[in-house]
Amino acid sequence: MDEDVKFILEATKESMDGAIVHLEKALVKIRAGKANPSMLSTVMVDYYGSQTPLSQVSNINTPDARTLSVQPWEKSLLTEIETAIMNANLGFNPMNNGEVVIINVPPLTEERRIQLVKQAKSEAEDAKISVRSARQEANKEIKHLGISEDLEKNAEIDIQEMTNMYTEKIDKILEVKEAEIMKV
Repeated sequence: MDEDVKFILEATKESMDGAIVHLEKALVKIRAGKANPSMLSTVMVDYYGSQTPLSQVSNINTPDARTLSVQPWEKSLLTEIETAIMNANLGFNPMNNGEVVIINVPPLTEERRIQLVKQAKSEAEDAKISVRSARQEANKEIKHLGISEDLEKNAEIDIQEMTNMYTEKIDKILEVKEAEIMKV
């Protein structure tokens, strides 16, 4: 196989891997009923004048399936953390007991579950679009190489197989997330 073709295939694979990684990160943010420290991954706290991720100024634990506890490393941050969680617009109502910020994760309604599934499907579709545009870009680069027609066709077949594989991977990831969201 031509070195340039190998390079294009490798770059395409990296790009498609990137789409999967992005999808997985996006799906972690979609909560599926039970408490998970990653639910607070987007929360930024004002720490001595700079916005700092919550996980860098506290320990976040899940004492049970419906509760998150945030224990700051400095007690003075309690109200700051509470405010940051409310401002993050995650639908949580944090309570501060003087030691720890406690968040009761409300159970999801059927309607909310359906919304979350739609959101997950949208993220999966975005990942598929990324995969398809990586395929399109690779095919365009292959055509510009000026290689033999047979090599070109073989490369395009390889790229299509890779695209199919990544699309199936995305569907499986979505299926798992959907089941997780709909599980009561």
